[in-house]
Amino acid sequence: MISDVPVDITREAAQEAAARELAKSTYPKESWWDRLLEGARDWLGDLIDSASGVPGGWFSIILLILIILGVALPVLSMARRATRARTGDGGGELFGGPSRTAAEHRAVAEAHAAAGRWSEAIRERLRAIARDLEDRAVVERLPGRTADELAAEAARVLPGAAAELAEGARLFDDVTYGDLPGTAEGYRRMAALDELLRQARPVLSGASR
Repeated sequence: MISDVPVDITREAAQEAAARELAKSTYPKESWWDRLLEGARDWLGDLIDSASGVPGGWFSIILLILIILGVALPVLSMARRATRARTGDGGGELFGGPSRTAAEHRAVAEAHAAAGRWSEAIRERLRAIARDLEDRAVVERLPGRTADELAAEAARVLPGAAAELAEGARLFDDVTYGDLPGTAEGYRRMAALDELLRQARPVLSGASR
């Protein structure tokens, strides 16, 4: 301990001895995270002190916090979606889990809907749509396809359903990556899209000439 330093030691030597003692591993060192938090606390304290002496200062503080939240929350949301895509949680792909036929996807979707699991029902119904379009050769069977890619590809040969396809892809993305809850109305629209596309016939290139 520092108390072991001789009484007649000079001030400079005492400081060096103290520095050596504090540098020993028995004394915990402040981490970068602790320094970051301390800096943030100091900054916030200075901000509050400055605001207390300025007319309208607290309004400025609240406005600044709202602006920071307005910028930070979308960034965090995008980062979370990117993380999900990298880790396979949703992954950006339309299909996931076991391979099923269009009829099997529809049956699973109906089971989810009967149980009130609307998000799962919406996802499975769009997967039924995708599988049906692939089986009918309306779109190419493409592993890793996203809902947006499906809508864009199908719209090229089913232009009359382009708006409904885009809405279906948006609905799928909302309940899968956007943290929005599925609804009975959302599933009804997805089921209606399924029926519309099952009856639609592709427009052949150059047919309108």
